[in-house]
Amino acid sequence: MICGPSPSIAAFCAGHWGDGKSMSQDTITTLSGSIRAGLLCTCPRCGKGKLFQGFLTPQPRCDVCGLDFGFADAGDGPAVFIMFFAGFIVVSAALVTEVLYRPPYWVHAALWLPLIFIVTLGPLRPMKGLMIALQYYHKAEEGRFGGTGAP
Repeated sequence: MICGPSPSIAAFCAGHWGDGKSMSQDTITTLSGSIRAGLLCTCPRCGKGKLFQGFLTPQPRCDVCGLDFGFADAGDGPAVFIMFFAGFIVVSAALVTEVLYRPPYWVHAALWLPLIFIVTLGPLRPMKGLMIALQYYHKAEEGRFGGTGAP
């Protein structure tokens, strides 16, 4: 199951993004645990709650531990990584197919359009979950200029 809850992932620290709830279970202290929680699209703190309420829309907070997902801002990062990966796969395969077999254009459309959907939409949700989990793990915040806080 893609992006399902994983009972083996323990909770990650309550950190400054938490809402003050007591965490009685184990915590994720490794980068690999955070990566796993992200790829499974589960809460980066407890690893049990669902991260998304739709296909790519994060929930406001975790249903299990109450972590506020307001810090989550993956932006266009996941889409950019996937476009580079998918472009390499599809263009390479189309070029090899054209050089070796010289099929008609309708065969190219029949082959590559489904592949484009598979290699772009398939990994998009886990990649966004990974980016959010890594933001939480590394306590990433919005960048600031200067030390005074003034623009």
